[in-house]
Amino acid sequence: MVVGLTGGVASGKTTVSEILQEEGAYLIDADMIARQLVEPHSATWYEIRKAFGDDILDENGSLRRKKLAARVFSDPDERKILNQILHPQIRREIQNRLKEIAEKDPRAIVIVDAALLVETGDYREMDKVIVIASSPQEQIERLKQRDGMEEEQARNVLASQMPLEEKRKVADFIICNEGSLEETRKRTREVFRELKKIAPC
Repeated sequence: MVVGLTGGVASGKTTVSEILQEEGAYLIDADMIARQLVEPHSATWYEIRKAFGDDILDENGSLRRKKLAARVFSDPDERKILNQILHPQIRREIQNRLKEIAEKDPRAIVIVDAALLVETGDYREMDKVIVIASSPQEQIERLKQRDGMEEEQARNVLASQMPLEEKRKVADFIICNEGSLEETRKRTREVFRELKKIAPC
């Protein structure tokens, strides 16, 4: 069974995915795949460098992820260019990993953690979809604390994303991540128990 996990930025996807792994799920993290794809001197790195210039690279040639993020979140055209470079390759790698897991463990419950799962339409390929819900103010505070963003930049990031209500429409399960960690853990475990009940034998 393949389960998509998504939500807005800083909504708590990592926390929920870690709990699901503890419960026995496999995890495929789209953001981690993206990080691997853009390692210095890879084919994808060259594409991004050509599209965005050398000022997004640090002295070691690695991407300045925060600088690139600031650009693409404030410019829809640049965001589209970056997604056109990255998304097909991320999608291909996810499919490869799903195939590997299926061969190893046909009864596996695999979580695909992807921020743009709904925007790209890839949610249609999932057996089930989990959406992590968090209030905009909670997300802004997390962005400020986690990424050191200023309030205005954090609001720009949120404004650039699909509204949570649109993601809720395709959700089979919703996990509200605004309370304590224990509350999130309890709800996540409930969802995983439901997934195990409906997973193919």
